[in-house]
Amino acid sequence: MPKVYLKTYGCQMNERDSEQVAQMFVERGFTVTPEAEEADVVLMNTCSVRDQAEQKAIGRMNYLGKHRKTNPNIVYGFMGCMAQSRGEELIKQSPHVDLVAGTQKYHRVVDHCVELMRAKEEAKMDDLRRSIVDIDEEEESQNTIRDHVDKEHGVSEFVSIMQGCNMKCTFCIVPYTRGPERARPIPEIVDEIRRLTDQGVREVTLLGQIVNLYGRHEFPKVDDKSPFVQLLEAVHEIDDIKRIRFTSPHPIGYKEDVIKAFTYLPKLVDHVHFPMQSGSNQILKRMHRPYKAERFIEICDKMKEARPGIAISTDIIVGFPGESEEDYLASKKAVEHVQFDQAYIFRYSQRKDTPAAEMDGQLPERVKEERNQDLLKTVNEIVERKNHAHVGGTYEVLCEGPSRYNKEKLSGRTRTNRIVIFEGDADRMAGQLFDVKINECTGHTLYGDPVLH
Repeated sequence: MPKVYLKTYGCQMNERDSEQVAQMFVERGFTVTPEAEEADVVLMNTCSVRDQAEQKAIGRMNYLGKHRKTNPNIVYGFMGCMAQSRGEELIKQSPHVDLVAGTQKYHRVVDHCVELMRAKEEAKMDDLRRSIVDIDEEEESQNTIRDHVDKEHGVSEFVSIMQGCNMKCTFCIVPYTRGPERARPIPEIVDEIRRLTDQGVREVTLLGQIVNLYGRHEFPKVDDKSPFVQLLEAVHEIDDIKRIRFTSPHPIGYKEDVIKAFTYLPKLVDHVHFPMQSGSNQILKRMHRPYKAERFIEICDKMKEARPGIAISTDIIVGFPGESEEDYLASKKAVEHVQFDQAYIFRYSQRKDTPAAEMDGQLPERVKEERNQDLLKTVNEIVERKNHAHVGGTYEVLCEGPSRYNKEKLSGRTRTNRIVIFEGDADRMAGQLFDVKINECTGHTLYGDPVLH
């Protein structure tokens, strides 16, 4: 039985895409292995958001190329965003690579690998072609998203609802690697989630590059509700789903119907990850983010009215080209106003083939690092204060099973996405919702005791 090794870099969408590819290999008689040295097919699902992720994938692929000495018929391949953006260039950089498959070709990866394996076995590689590069756009590729890999599922899973992005932020390469927005039909998504509940899943996170713009080109509004809110309502009707999350929304698609959904869909958790990127209108304009900081803050305030106690996390870039001290302080002021429950701060780094990489006003690394550390200090003070305020309180937790770092303990998340560690029996408690009284906080993690009735 042939074996496939699959290494994934990047976001949750890449993780979900890798699951789909793994499932398709299993259906063709392959075994998924965690050991590259015993694999017949070695694949890297790649990310292009940062240069470091690309270099890691290339370095790992070049290192694994040594296994061809013991298995001359092994097939090596790149998939995903870096494969899409670099194409033939990867073959020149890593000559042992046989396959480069883009973001709209995941469903063809298995066929390509089988074709290459057969050619190698028949010693006809020179008669065929040294490699396959398949990065063309493919219509309806979003509808090739299929079932998750046949595995023991956790209680929480990601579900891709769309592909692509139309926004073209000047710092981001994703619209060029993932293509334009394409949405899956609501019934197909609901069917996938129902199958997941049969395997014990109780929480889903709906994934989209800009998730709240789901279906805006394909599907009509109904009763003045966007396709995204229609999808939220449809998932909410699935009895065995207890919690619904989504990531990542964009202010331009955060209309009143999305805010209102939090007033009548209790399965929507009390948490939204809502990327701000900058608190300066001048920088937002240079980023090609079509909203003003005041609008972003207004949405956050409305979310807090719609769902009191909601936690809001965000992404912020510091040191973007042209960012003055005044611009940076505007971001810091926005953080202090919104009081984010978590914020991921990124120093701007130039990405090849993005407009921002060619902009005037590139800042020295020293300035970017100073602003990064200063804003991180502000964020951490807010986060730790908010987390410590939970001590003594009792909160609903969805138990996800043994803790990642201490298998003797159990781990779960509150509705506000805070991690809680507690004692208990995994076989009996995993997948269950129950209250936990919080006794201790260590900055970003809460510890407590289950309140079982």
